[in-house]
Amino acid sequence: MTRAGTVPRQASEPAVVVLADPAAVSRRAAERFTEVAEAAVVARGRAAIATTGGSTPVGIYNELAVPPLRDAGPWDDVHVWFGDDRYVPRDHPLSNVLPVDQVLLGAAARAGLSGTGAVGEDIFLGIEPGVPMPAENVHPFPCGKAIAGGLGAVWCAAAYADAIRAALPADREGWPIFDLILLGVGPDGHILSVFPGSPAFDSSELALAIPAPAHVEPHVERVTLNPRVLDAAREVLVVSHGAAKADIMAIVLGDVRDPTRWPTQLVRRAGVTWLLDAAAAARLPRRNGPRD
Repeated sequence: MTRAGTVPRQASEPAVVVLADPAAVSRRAAERFTEVAEAAVVARGRAAIATTGGSTPVGIYNELAVPPLRDAGPWDDVHVWFGDDRYVPRDHPLSNVLPVDQVLLGAAARAGLSGTGAVGEDIFLGIEPGVPMPAENVHPFPCGKAIAGGLGAVWCAAAYADAIRAALPADREGWPIFDLILLGVGPDGHILSVFPGSPAFDSSELALAIPAPAHVEPHVERVTLNPRVLDAAREVLVVSHGAAKADIMAIVLGDVRDPTRWPTQLVRRAGVTWLLDAAAAARLPRRNGPRD
């Protein structure tokens, strides 16, 4: 893995794809999610995909939860894991699991069995919303159990690490191999819950408890996978959109590299795809990738 330090710009670069708007970015990411899942199920019988939190994945889930992608995914064999989460219960507004439950699985709309309401045909035809994925295929950090039992975030992270090791194959160094890791980018350049100067950089633990960050919201304790899992993944997809991300995109794709200062640069390498919309890419030089 790339560690701290300035390296020349000619080092290997990711594929940076600039699309028109957030909807186009979400659609492209959802299509790739489905393609990776299909290929993994054909090759190995199941797909292990680690998703991200915040607002980034909601548009992706919306695309996956309706036709045509809803009908294309091998959902019985797709398993969703989490790169990180806030240390809150699953149904808390800050939980990274809540959008999976409400949007990807369509749990909220399923309660009324009336379709999503976003597409009129759903209601008319009686189509249930969300992907037909078994609920047990969603594997969250056990935050609720840890909180209810007073076990703490360290226990929560360790329990999640045990669950991942039991379910996923590992590379030669013992890191679990996800078929796809989906990443958003924080305003300070963090990925997962690996913030600038994070203790995760020097940890050999698969999952860690992270103190509540003071410099970005929400100011709550986190649990995160070690960023070393990114090097073991078969594919990594970075997704970012909106004008608010233009400054940090210009920095992390700029001339200076220091991943401990801007952790997103851990995935600034060949073999990784970054999907940005025009607003997020507004300050990038044209050389940073194709534009659709």
